[in-house]
Amino acid sequence: MADPRVPILMYHAVAAEPNDATRALSVTPEAFAEQMAVVADRGLTPLTTAELAAAWRSGRPLPARPVLVTFDDGYEGVHRHALPVLAKHGFPATLFVSTGWLRGPYDTGDALDTMLDWDQVRQLADAGVEIGGHSHTHPQLDQLHAGDLRHELIHCKEIVTDQVGTAPVSFAYPYGYSDRRVRAAVRETGYAQALAVGNGLARRAQGPYALRRVTVRRSTGAEEFARLVEGRAIARTFARDRALTKGYAVVRRARQVRGRSFAGADR
Repeated sequence: MADPRVPILMYHAVAAEPNDATRALSVTPEAFAEQMAVVADRGLTPLTTAELAAAWRSGRPLPARPVLVTFDDGYEGVHRHALPVLAKHGFPATLFVSTGWLRGPYDTGDALDTMLDWDQVRQLADAGVEIGGHSHTHPQLDQLHAGDLRHELIHCKEIVTDQVGTAPVSFAYPYGYSDRRVRAAVRETGYAQALAVGNGLARRAQGPYALRRVTVRRSTGAEEFARLVEGRAIARTFARDRALTKGYAVVRRARQVRGRSFAGADR
């Protein structure tokens, strides 16, 4: 049986006037509405992250033309602008929250823009949006020592469970960065699946802890969006992103090696 390739759309902010820190990875409310209309017009079937992973884990067939709509971080526009559009079409989605960025008792003050509060997160959950984890403070997880890594994963899970009433089963790596150690920690913390970025289509063969997504940003035009949801010309669309990612991966690996050397010297 062929391994189906599924577009997982990665959104961040949905805002008319985002600040400079989130502008590039935001979309306007009008663009989001038009993009969801494209999903509906093409007869695609949106799923949550948990639904996709459960189908692949069990071997059950996927619905016709599946697609995932995911949001990272927890920006307020997901409730204000995206939720009414999702409700109009009856689309499920997944929101990955950085618990220390949301407004409320755990706020670290480090958020990049206006964030959701926990009442809004609960309203999203009640409307059929899966709430997943995205760490507590949004660090590069593969740069953390073991204790800090586990704290980011466990604290995030505990807060979501306490505030929403159900434990998150899906996770998205901040910045899309992970390695074998991080993926093992995510699994051991109790998350059943996790999303990276990779700017490619998701496949069962990638495994449940390294599923790829494609980035939707402010510069994504109508034709490019249509290609993304249809799985066409993905490599060409993100060729520059992949080249930059490969280059930065070398830098980050060097930082990891240097950090471990310093840790060894301190013993």
